[in-house]
Amino acid sequence: MGSIGKANNKKPRMATPGKATVLALGKAFPHQLIMQELLVDAYFKNTKCDDPNLKQKLTRLCKSTTVKTRYVVMSEDMLNKYPELAIEGLPTMKQRLDISNKAVTEMAIEASQACIAQWGRPATDITHLVYVSSSEARLPGGDLYLARGLNLSPETQRVMLYFNGCSGGVAGLRVAKDIAENNPGSRVLLATSETTVIGYKPPSKDRPYDLVGAALFGDGAGAVVLGADPIANIESPLFELHSAIQWFLPDTEKTIDGRVTEEGISFKLGRDLPEIIEENVEGFCERLIGVVGYSREKYNEMFWAVHPGGPAILNRMEKRLGLLPEKLGASRRALMDYGNASSNTIVYVLEYMIEESLKKQRKKSKSNLF
Repeated sequence: MGSIGKANNKKPRMATPGKATVLALGKAFPHQLIMQELLVDAYFKNTKCDDPNLKQKLTRLCKSTTVKTRYVVMSEDMLNKYPELAIEGLPTMKQRLDISNKAVTEMAIEASQACIAQWGRPATDITHLVYVSSSEARLPGGDLYLARGLNLSPETQRVMLYFNGCSGGVAGLRVAKDIAENNPGSRVLLATSETTVIGYKPPSKDRPYDLVGAALFGDGAGAVVLGADPIANIESPLFELHSAIQWFLPDTEKTIDGRVTEEGISFKLGRDLPEIIEENVEGFCERLIGVVGYSREKYNEMFWAVHPGGPAILNRMEKRLGLLPEKLGASRRALMDYGNASSNTIVYVLEYMIEESLKKQRKKSKSNLF
């Protein structure tokens, strides 16, 4: 991915003919904002749990995540309406899906509307829709409800990516890139939408890993419009998607383990996840940048839009690749403000990268005046 847009207030570099570009970004959140320092007491109160050891553990986890605020669909009013969601062992998948299906559609519509407004062309010019979520299950899928909510053309070609977890946003970018580059004149809307309602559970000594999710994950939606060969004076490309690869590590399929049960979705993150990423990220990055003839000596000359799975992952990646602290600044900021919002988070990282680029250019412009 390369930056080519107007975020630096200079004449933008021309997009490479035929290459997919990011033309606009958008985001949306539920109304419930959680301050991390208030989470523990509220969570244990709402779930009627009085285990001091679990409470102490969650307190430590909340401090270690670096998260300050998060948005969530879950609220006290919702728990009053559906008290069974906070009771151990009850089959509640139907209730969770009733809430989640509605919430993710509303957030996806709002994020997409903001994105399309920034793009500056009518929604009917969208030719393809890529919809990403790990928080819903229905037929027809959320892609159809999103297309209807946006009044997209009935000829809009739709693709769904379900249950990709944290990798969903980047996977969506890869798929949207392929669509944009292989369908001349196309304009692709990528929308991601997630809520933790689908996996909300009371604390349990039998599932200590659930506390990680309670301390780390947030809700929201993201949207991106992509297309090749942007129209001059109408579209303003922000990034160019030069190349994309995917690399699965053998024998790691249980490291991030998600299961659908009658009590909702349960995710288990292996303790060795940061270590596995650290041991393999260098080889992956060398493959990726090798496509354009770069080597690791160029790492600190690039910008890095990294999904912030957690602070340990970012710390180990920074150390292994020898990155300057500011290189992962946008990822750390997104984690601090929104938590790990699963597939949405990469959109928030890209927005912060543009914002930081603007700040640097303004600072440079001011210094040139003296």
